[in-house]
Amino acid sequence: MIIEPSLVHGLIAAQFPHWADLPVEAVGGASGTANAIYRLGADKAVRLPRTEGSAADVATEHRWLPLLASRLPFPVPLPLVQGVPDKAFPRPWSVCTWLEGTNPSPGDGSSASELLAADLAEFVLALRRIDPADAPPAYRSEPLASRDPAVREALAALGGVLDRASATAVWNEALTAEPFTDRPVWVHGDLQPGNVLVADGRLTAVIDFGCTGLADPAVDLIAAWYLLTAGARETFRTAVAADDATWTRGRGWALSIALMELAHYRDTNPVMASIAARVIEEILAEAAERA
Repeated sequence: MIIEPSLVHGLIAAQFPHWADLPVEAVGGASGTANAIYRLGADKAVRLPRTEGSAADVATEHRWLPLLASRLPFPVPLPLVQGVPDKAFPRPWSVCTWLEGTNPSPGDGSSASELLAADLAEFVLALRRIDPADAPPAYRSEPLASRDPAVREALAALGGVLDRASATAVWNEALTAEPFTDRPVWVHGDLQPGNVLVADGRLTAVIDFGCTGLADPAVDLIAAWYLLTAGARETFRTAVAADDATWTRGRGWALSIALMELAHYRDTNPVMASIAARVIEEILAEAAERA
């Protein structure tokens, strides 16, 4: 389904007419893989799910984001209203607060910032401390080992694109790490460049909580490879006090996600593919250094 500004304006006018005069502006080409994002006026954002799975996240975010926001050290989007499906758009959708900042680009200066690493650690630790009572499972709540068939399939599909032997060795190492058996904690679940906002090498906000819920804390360690380079990565690890097993699982989560994204997006989404390729490059370079 093609989502144009005119469709967004029509939805707002029909369901929230007090905002009908506000300008609607596409954000980043409105090219998110899960949601089309539009800015509404100066201080609001409209999120339109692209899939049924993303549509299910609307109610989750409206239920939990206000609670999480009050306990986190950095701003997160606050749901304002929930739109209902109609003839123009067949899924639930939402309007939330707009947050300032820019998405970091792979390899830019922010990825080497130890201040950003410390900020990310502060966010992750604060999220883990939130009471897990009644919280839903995260999108990535399964054991890491259950991803093995999909990872092997992605590795096979990427023959000639990357050093498959080295990537396989890193994945096998992750599978041998001590599995997580403690009580699951709150995780964001998808700390990637498109889901964080930065300014001057600092974290300004964390957005898109569609994957949030309870899981192994190693899931949020993907930030170390998706958002940081080697020096800042060590700052992050020290700050979150990740032991060897948790860190190895975190590396495995980052590698598995990046392999699947590269296999899926390399011919359809150059931005997502380039991010995934850089993550794999960082992980393999780190493995070579450890060898």
